[in-house]
Amino acid sequence: QVQLVESGGGFVQSGGSLRLSCTVSGGALERLSIGWFRQAPGKEREAVSCIGGSSIYYSDSVKGRFTISRDNAKNTAYLQMNNLKPEDTAVYYCTSPRGMTSAQAMCVRNRSLEVWGQGTLVTVSS
Repeated sequence: QVQLVESGGGFVQSGGSLRLSCTVSGGALERLSIGWFRQAPGKEREAVSCIGGSSIYYSDSVKGRFTISRDNAKNTAYLQMNNLKPEDTAVYYCTSPRGMTSAQAMCVRNRSLEVWGQGTLVTVSS
């Protein structure tokens, strides 16, 4: 029943910023944990950032540059991406366990990744 839709991807120069959105339908965001993952061409999917009930995770490669947040009133989670680098080029996906779990369970253990959005492409030029 829960569905996720990403938006906000695009083309940006190195050093620029983008904000990705993950809009939830069929459920209340306040009752869901959310994760952001990405997959670059020729590479495996990797965790970027996750937010649980009271926990947040960032990968080492994005720490200090990206910020995950949520607006329960809008049923939307966000990934603010600053100081983008060409290495950030990828399709970005949001995911949810359809309930609450820890950020570490999602992003580190890759557990309970039950629902996925369709993805949004981020391209960063050098």
